[in-house]
Amino acid sequence: MKLPVIAIVSAGSIVFSVAAFAQSAPTPAAPAQTNSAAAVPVPSGKRMACQTASQALKGQDRQDQIQLCMAQARLKCLKQAIDQKIVGPQRKDFMQTCAN
Repeated sequence: MKLPVIAIVSAGSIVFSVAAFAQSAPTPAAPAQTNSAAAVPVPSGKRMACQTASQALKGQDRQDQIQLCMAQARLKCLKQAIDQKIVGPQRKDFMQTCAN
């Protein structure tokens, strides 16, 4: 009985976090590039930014906030890869460099 309740609560929280993220102020879209070699992300230290943003929290709250922040960063990277039409192995490389 606990497993279905946990699954429903988890799915609901993901849906609400995606909805909240979708309602945030849109960032200007980068111009589409057809050359995937030119689509190199600028290193921004997303993990460090997430850790810095959650310094006021402690324990599980801090871990949850960092995890949510990193998931949002990966989603931004995926959207950027889609906008730049990066596919195949180049997308995998792009996602690894972008999210870190």
